[in-house]
Amino acid sequence: MTDIGTMVYDLFQPLGLYGGLVCIFLLFYVDAILFPTVPELFTVIIFTTVPLNPGPSLLMYAGGVLATIVVAEITGVLTLYMIVKRAKVPERICEVIRRYQAFLFCRDERMILVNRIAPVVPFLGAFIAVTRWSLKRSLAFVVIGGVIKYGIILALSGMFVVYFSQGTARIATVVMVLLIILLSVIVSYYRKRKSQDACGTA
Repeated sequence: MTDIGTMVYDLFQPLGLYGGLVCIFLLFYVDAILFPTVPELFTVIIFTTVPLNPGPSLLMYAGGVLATIVVAEITGVLTLYMIVKRAKVPERICEVIRRYQAFLFCRDERMILVNRIAPVVPFLGAFIAVTRWSLKRSLAFVVIGGVIKYGIILALSGMFVVYFSQGTARIATVVMVLLIILLSVIVSYYRKRKSQDACGTA
């Protein structure tokens, strides 16, 4: 894991500590508009690789990472939202998305919070545009969900960095994130199966 973290961070090392933030921004932005990049995993690898001393500097960098994540997610959602709004999406596709929406656990913007635990709504910006959810309300839930989820992950990562050696902290953090991702995949699969069964009987 040390080699992976060092390799990722070295790509942006000329930018200093801000290089990690640039990398994190790109990971979350691409994740929001194109394809999954597992940003949680690379974020904690970068966070535990950056050479910082425990204390205020670590807290400040964690705050910078969290702010970067929020900005990247908002930018990604808005980018995809504007693309879909300007494009002419076939009505057949819109109808399929609306039928899928009808069988979600939450049918309104609150689903964005649920999506943090069970990611069953991909390409969120496009989904918001097609279902005509309130953009302001949706972005508010994006921010709230992001701050809660990644705030907890970064807090636990910081605790590992403070109380363990860098190598041990990185391994513990990566294992924690992998377990979170695995749990999300299991819950997501369960929710998708329920939605598909409901659609099949509708």
